Amino acid sequence: MNKAVYPGSFDPTTNGHLDIIKRASGFIDSLVVGVLENPSKNSLFSIRERVEHIKLLTEDLINVEVMPFSGLLCDFVKKVDAKLVIRGLRAVTDFEYEFQMALTNRSLNENIETLFIPTSTQFLYLSSSVVKEVAMFGGDISGMVPEVLKNIIVDKFKEISRKK
Repeated sequence: MNKAVYPGSFDPTTNGHLDIIKRASGFIDSLVVGVLENPSKNSLFSIRERVEHIKLLTEDLINVEVMPFSGLLCDFVKKVDAKLVIRGLRAVTDFEYEFQMALTNRSLNENIETLFIPTSTQFLYLSSSVVKEVAMFGGDISGMVPEVLKNIIVDKFKEISRKK
């Protein structure tokens, strides 16, 4: 069985993330979307919320499982009994960082391979940071995130601004 992990913070999940999940699930027997809990990042959504968002978005993909994780990716890959890491690439600058991470993971566990999938062209500009910045200033994030998440993201920023 070919089992892969697609890791990320997914804060929030973008159409680019969903594109990679759908495409990877089409040629992998089992895909684990690993939602990273990174204490050094100030996340917009909690780990629980991010996991729930991806579960909602992938409920029709029978070979996709969503799990939170923290710590080293190579440890998580081993824990879920996978050998392949899926990484999406938007630009040449992504490749440099992702290549370094792939080599690091391989040095920590020689059984881990990394597969790079270039994002679809309509999502080349897209990142969670871009979505958050546009939403924070009241811009239209339609087309950047799945429709079901659009109001959740907008409402989160309204909630944050009310607390200030």
